[in-house]
Amino acid sequence: MKKLNKFLQETTKEVDSAIKDILNLETAAWLRKAVNYQISMGGKRMRPAFLIASCRLLGGSMKDAIYPAAGIEILHNYSLIVDDIIDNSEIRRGEATLWKKYGKDIAQCVGISYAASIFQAINHSPEISQLYSKAIKEIVEGEILDILYERAGREDEPYVTEKRYKEIGLSDYLRMIKKKTAYLCQVSCQAGAIIANAPQKEVNLLSSYGFNTGIAFQIQDDILDIFGKEESFGKEIGKDIKERKGGNIIIVLALEEMDRNDSLKLLKIFEKRVIGKNDLSVAIDLIKKTKAKERASIMAERYIKKAEKSLEMLPDNEWRKMLDSLAKFVISRNK
Repeated sequence: MKKLNKFLQETTKEVDSAIKDILNLETAAWLRKAVNYQISMGGKRMRPAFLIASCRLLGGSMKDAIYPAAGIEILHNYSLIVDDIIDNSEIRRGEATLWKKYGKDIAQCVGISYAASIFQAINHSPEISQLYSKAIKEIVEGEILDILYERAGREDEPYVTEKRYKEIGLSDYLRMIKKKTAYLCQVSCQAGAIIANAPQKEVNLLSSYGFNTGIAFQIQDDILDIFGKEESFGKEIGKDIKERKGGNIIIVLALEEMDRNDSLKLLKIFEKRVIGKNDLSVAIDLIKKTKAKERASIMAERYIKKAEKSLEMLPDNEWRKMLDSLAKFVISRNK
């Protein structure tokens, strides 16, 4: 774990420096504080870590990986800016979200600046550009599915009220997180392999590793949303319940397991105009009566085992061990 922590710290330092250079490029001096705010809140920098470790595993250099790694983190944070606006989220990583601090109009404008910065980071690579472009479209589709899985709300949005899913099963959930979360982890690893000029077989193995680790990452995020501790998680606990999210694995599995009486109680809470602290407490107590948490944890572990199986067929060096540590960290973290 010490080696992993050191790697993540070094990655953060190198990548953040590159991100700052890119975000400030051709950005007016008076606007830079707002543009840099999202990145200044910190974060795990997991996606750049995936990219750099994948590249180094296959003989690539840090020098070639650093700007694409910065680009993938800018892309990720661009999606977070949009996500926080859509969900009216006020806290991220223990700080006010960009829109909460600067307002939604300014946050949307900053988001456009991030979109431009993604491609400034790629260094004119058509293959990486195509990869990142597809990632953005996949995330958009996943984000829209996340909205359509909400159990209530957004009555002023006709498309949402017309297309909203009446029921959300496990296959629906997996379809959404494959696009919204897992694909970007997959792309991070693919990009690292491509930068290292790896053969297609190795690109595919790292792609599989990233995809499965990304699924496990989101499952763990969903567990922490309901069962985590706010001071370590850095986000409001139970936020998905307050936002009436049907696309949380804990909620999906709990409703699948509940008797009719408990499921109706939970669904009635989702339909309330305002979900208060007492409602949140009742909802979590209902969920705790089920084995949703245990089942979700087992599912996350299965995906990590799939990721590790892909790693076994790649060169055995310190970077493979680093990717293995990253996978284990994904399901052991508390934030």
